[in-house]
Amino acid sequence: MSKLKLITPVDGSVYAERDCASLDAAQAAFAAARAAQKEWVKRPVAERVQITQAFNAALLTMKDDMVPELAWQMGRPVRYGGEFGGVKERSDYMGSIAESALAPIVVEESAAFRRFIRRDPLGVVMVIAPWNYPYLTSVNTIMPALMAGNAVVLKHATQTFLVGERFEMAAAKSGLPKNLFTNLFLDHGTTEALLASGAADFVNFTGSVGGGKAIERACAGTFTGIGLELGGKDPAYVCEDADLHRAVETLVDGAMYNSGQCCCGIERIYVAEHLFDAFVEQAAALTSQYVLGNPLDPETTLGPMAQARFADLVRGQTSEAMAAGAKALIDPKRFPADKVGTPYLMPQILVNVDHSMRVMREESFGPVVGVMKVKNDGEAIQLMNDSDYGLTASVWTRDVARANAIGEQIETGTVFMNRCDYLDPALCWTGCKDTGRGGALSVIGFQNLTRPKSFHLRT
Repeated sequence: MSKLKLITPVDGSVYAERDCASLDAAQAAFAAARAAQKEWVKRPVAERVQITQAFNAALLTMKDDMVPELAWQMGRPVRYGGEFGGVKERSDYMGSIAESALAPIVVEESAAFRRFIRRDPLGVVMVIAPWNYPYLTSVNTIMPALMAGNAVVLKHATQTFLVGERFEMAAAKSGLPKNLFTNLFLDHGTTEALLASGAADFVNFTGSVGGGKAIERACAGTFTGIGLELGGKDPAYVCEDADLHRAVETLVDGAMYNSGQCCCGIERIYVAEHLFDAFVEQAAALTSQYVLGNPLDPETTLGPMAQARFADLVRGQTSEAMAAGAKALIDPKRFPADKVGTPYLMPQILVNVDHSMRVMREESFGPVVGVMKVKNDGEAIQLMNDSDYGLTASVWTRDVARANAIGEQIETGTVFMNRCDYLDPALCWTGCKDTGRGGALSVIGFQNLTRPKSFHLRT
């Protein structure tokens, strides 16, 4: 029997170990989930929402324990308190729209005909969740899937597999029917075998492009529905009429929060010529104030990255860029905790960068951001679109019409004006290009977790 080992980035020790489920045990779990789902779907939507919200509430009662546990698992500083405001916001919103979003679409109700389209659950939804926001990314699918009448099987990333156990504890406390939610510890081979067998009716995966391709290959020929959110290289454009102070403050946070390990974190910034010098000066001053260290220390504002190899990838991108002419604005002497070969990585801002450099084209997923000067909106749009990814884009201007016009030309899933790095549960969370396909949350999220079934009844 294979084992999963959770190596903490805090000190490199083994924080937890778990045995992987065998293929037979995993298939039995899916069969039990399918049986539970057939009873669950018979309950009214309002009742399903109520029980699902109790599940979410039970999860939130454990947040005092989960915050330091998260720091040990993936390195986020305890001072930020976890992800639990967003967990509640997303679940609450999806619960508030569930009845209307899942209501039948009535085409005709007459003496001669009753014609309508019903939304039926897909059956068993498998969530393959990432480590960077392990609760938020899971909630995006788990809660609406249950509300829509599905059963859910969760396979969490090895780096944060204790999150799956927390969900499991909450399910047991909440009155959720047995086997309707299942947490499994799985290795890659067993996961691929399950997908190839068609065990799931829908798979939602958040992770790398390579991981998304592996999911597609495993599901090939099964006609299993797939939702993929595969990261990004999200840009920001600071127009000449932007509120400079607000733009600096928000974009630095958007680039550095969670050690840059955000799917929609800011990874490249384009600034109008006459604001460029002031922007980079203020951004460098603000970035230099971060405190890199042990995430369990309340004074720490920047914890380690989840794994040393992730930090080394960012170090490699940065050193390559500097060798090609980029200039680093942050003094390494301010961050003595940064050590090569460890996950402790200082924040960095680079100027004199261009799109020939990996740091401006490949996903970094770390606390580094390149800043380029642009002459006009057209140049900014061209550079923002010069990417294999398309998750979010942030436009900074005082002119709503201008932001809208720019946004219409950006190849992305979400356009922000004067904000970034946020997920609005009333809007569809989606992307284009190598960022993936599908969409979570909002009314569209419910549509993706159900299938239409048409009724044409002649009376």
